[in-house]
Amino acid sequence: MKRKTMTTQEQLQQWHELAQQLRVDSIRATTAASSGHPTSSMSAADLMAVLMSNYLHYDFDNPDNPNNDRLILSKGHAAPVLYAMYKAAGVISDEELMSLRQFGSRLQGHPVPVLPWVDVATGSLGQGLPIGVGVGLAGKYLDKLPYHIWVLLGDSETAEGSVWEAFELASHYSLDNLIAIIDVNRLGQRGETMLGWNTQVYCDRARAFGWHTIEIDGHNLEEIDRAYSEAIDTVDRPVAIVARTVKGKGVACLENVNGWHGKAVKEDQVKDAIAELGGERHITIQVQKPDEQAQRASTGNAQPLQLPTYKEGEKVATRKAYGDALKALGAANPDVVVLDAEVSNSTYAEEFGEVYCDRYFEMFIAEQQMIAAAVGLQVRQYKPFASTFAAFLSRAYDFVRMAAISRANIKLTGSHAGVSIGEDGPSQMALEDLAAFQAVWSSTVLYPCDGNQTAKLVSEMAEREGVVYLRTTRMATPVIYSPDEEFPIGSSKVIRSSDRDQITVIGAGVTLHEALKAYDRLKNEGITVRVIDAYSVKPIDVETLHHAAQDTNGNLIIVEDHWMEGGLGAAVLEAFTGKETAPNYEGPQLRVVQLAVRDMPGSGKPEELLHAAKIDADAIVEAVRSLLKQPVGV
Repeated sequence: MKRKTMTTQEQLQQWHELAQQLRVDSIRATTAASSGHPTSSMSAADLMAVLMSNYLHYDFDNPDNPNNDRLILSKGHAAPVLYAMYKAAGVISDEELMSLRQFGSRLQGHPVPVLPWVDVATGSLGQGLPIGVGVGLAGKYLDKLPYHIWVLLGDSETAEGSVWEAFELASHYSLDNLIAIIDVNRLGQRGETMLGWNTQVYCDRARAFGWHTIEIDGHNLEEIDRAYSEAIDTVDRPVAIVARTVKGKGVACLENVNGWHGKAVKEDQVKDAIAELGGERHITIQVQKPDEQAQRASTGNAQPLQLPTYKEGEKVATRKAYGDALKALGAANPDVVVLDAEVSNSTYAEEFGEVYCDRYFEMFIAEQQMIAAAVGLQVRQYKPFASTFAAFLSRAYDFVRMAAISRANIKLTGSHAGVSIGEDGPSQMALEDLAAFQAVWSSTVLYPCDGNQTAKLVSEMAEREGVVYLRTTRMATPVIYSPDEEFPIGSSKVIRSSDRDQITVIGAGVTLHEALKAYDRLKNEGITVRVIDAYSVKPIDVETLHHAAQDTNGNLIIVEDHWMEGGLGAAVLEAFTGKETAPNYEGPQLRVVQLAVRDMPGSGKPEELLHAAKIDADAIVEAVRSLLKQPVGV
């Protein structure tokens, strides 16, 4: 919808005064904190003053209003200008503004969603625009509401490959609700950026990706106004506004001077700097609320959940069960959306896409963009499931880390994990994924061993908060559980036990089946072991593990298709050594054997690779025999 553009001298003066206030407040807050990024904030002040005065439609009293525009500060280090905007909007006080970067303050060094008007955490550069793509997908294809997503980027961060993944996917999906503002202030942290002030190259690159581009002087208020008006009236393609700016604009000793990045103005300089900007102001403006008060479009009617079921004894790959369960979940929960990185015929996410194509988004081979889009979609209260080969999620790990800081609710699935994938070789074998995802704050890590267990866990993922990771495998494995079995997150299954058990064997996924094979062989030798399916790797079932250790004289064998470091073994040991869990264990001294991948694998049949890694039934049997031969205390 075209907005009336007011370019009277009075309006221009109001914008100028507001921009100067944003600059002054950025200086004041960072000087009080003795740290921060005032000069990076000052270059964007004119751009932000016009935006919040005349174009941003946002109800600060109701941040969850589905009609709100969204503003994402991709150059998160410019947080002072964002907080100054909040003061100008009347939603934080000057006192709170001056608490910037202090312990306990909501105004942290980079924006986080402890503030209700911040949708996602930024500060790791190259993430705001990819997340904006996710919000744009929600707005155009799911919500079907006319809000815009405004993303302020720094020029330095356009060196990040993730930015160009966003450029190509935004164009592919014709996201005309997405407007990128590139603050080209020439100077990065250590000196001039790759392109300096060559704004034409920025425009050429964006245009080559199919974006409408507008090149402006980022301090000319009339040009900014015209650019925004043109941007919101552009259809069928996203818009990039490339604004030439000056870092430290408004204070002569700071303007375009290298060496000021991330440095506050000294106390003895701040008075003169503020005076040069015209002094302190306390302007409050009324940010326009959305013109429309519509509700988001319906994405379907919820049907009773009917998860797929598999007969005990049949073989099914857990990745196939994931796809089957996703399709069932799509019928039961219209908020579920699915993304994949061009391997949906292997992850079986295509089963969802074939039925619910309006809620399926192909991200192609752009894993960073896939995770970012998931984060953006959950901003709009959808429940995104994103899948690819587990090995390739490592490319997007920083986005996962930042998703946790955003308190984002995303569900990730990595297939083809471990040496059990076989002939494809080590480049395709995720052997560090359990460690990586366990290290993410407040994450959940699941590793099912059969089809029925997988289906139940996929259903539970939909309602689980935080970053949830499901590891699936390529090879088909026997179904061992009834469809009626339940698998609460944080629990486990004791699937073989007696009151004569001498050792506890703990596995998950592929190795659980190897443990069952070993159990049968050992039983024939008169050796009884307890077998635990630790399908919930994080949170781990501490109580069951403690009980098993007490019953089996502290003898534990952990077997996993993962590197030795950080995987299932680490999770089990944490149950006995962690600060919160260790005091609860009162059993015998532990004797632990960890069977895990230690040497770099190659190609081969799954059985050959499991045997070579010493994580198959043969290795488990040998470990049991060896442990029983050791005197207690050794």
